Amino acid sequence: MSKKQDAFYYNNFISCAEYSCKAVHLLKDILTDFNPEEISVKMDEMHDIEHQADDTKHEMTDKLAKAFITPIEREDIIELSHHIDDVTDKVEEVLIRVYINNVQEIPKEVMQLLDIVSKCCEEVWNLLKEFADFKHSKNLRDKIIAINTLEEEADALYIANMRKLHTEDHDMLHIIAWSEVYTYLEKCADACEHVADTVGSVVMKNS
Repeated sequence: MSKKQDAFYYNNFISCAEYSCKAVHLLKDILTDFNPEEISVKMDEMHDIEHQADDTKHEMTDKLAKAFITPIEREDIIELSHHIDDVTDKVEEVLIRVYINNVQEIPKEVMQLLDIVSKCCEEVWNLLKEFADFKHSKNLRDKIIAINTLEEEADALYIANMRKLHTEDHDMLHIIAWSEVYTYLEKCADACEHVADTVGSVVMKNS
């Protein structure tokens, strides 16, 4: 298989991960300078990013359907592409939960968890930029570990935030709303870890 054909798959992974970064950066901008009256417009912006990510993923599946030889196993390409797309989907889900729960203000705990999620997305992007050279890369393992570590930090903060919410807040609607937002932020970090674990699995199978 030609290097140009190989490059298509790796570049597609990178492009899809870049949309995840765009989505999480938009989410940070929205929640940092939060205005509930603008949320529906911001949701349209977020959905546009998610739609572009889907289109890029579909380019991958269209190419794969016609390919005779692929740089890594077909099933691994499909799985990795799915997990990368799932990151963007989960980021959009956070904003959807903010909207449907009619959130009016953003607590600092949310921003702390979102900062970790943002770092996770950026690390996934960096990991996939390194992925094409996985047979020779000396940095890939460290990048996978970095994402795993960030996911553990997100888990710990999620548990602490949920504990605080359920012991200090007595407004049931508030508890329900923020439980959902925290949960979907944690799912974002999980999705990033799924990407890292899939890359690690591919490396092991092809080493």
